[in-house]
Amino acid sequence: MTNTHSAVVTTSGDRDCHVERVFDAPRARVWAAYTEPDLIARWWGRGNPLDVEKWDLEVGGHWRFVEHHDGGSDGFEGRFREVVPRERLVYSFEWDGMPTHASIDAVDFVDLGDGRTKVVVESLFLTGEDRDGMLRSGMEDGMNASYAALDALLTGPG
Repeated sequence: MTNTHSAVVTTSGDRDCHVERVFDAPRARVWAAYTEPDLIARWWGRGNPLDVEKWDLEVGGHWRFVEHHDGGSDGFEGRFREVVPRERLVYSFEWDGMPTHASIDAVDFVDLGDGRTKVVVESLFLTGEDRDGMLRSGMEDGMNASYAALDALLTGPG
């Protein structure tokens, strides 16, 4: 079964963004897709070509991706703050299009017990203006396009 639902994006405070999305795959497979560079490159950039320039999956480790698309390219990067295998990632997130306006993203991988995994993302921005700017940038559409590419990867062979 392929998940065709969009991520649910909500805001409750003045600086946060909450995202939930269920994937039809076991937690170990979703974790691998989020943490193995060759798999990340197949879905993270909305399915566009993605260079994983840096990937140090450890506390304090640096990550950097560059997505290539019809309009050019966009870079994204940050540092890991917490890594709990198959359960949680916490990292800073900065888009080159809004330099110095980083958020802290906490991603929890919830095993639903039926072969599905719920991914819950809590993003905390420095200011409400930063959060609103990221939402206006097309973040939700880009995220849902990436999640559609992740669905294809998770339901494919392997």
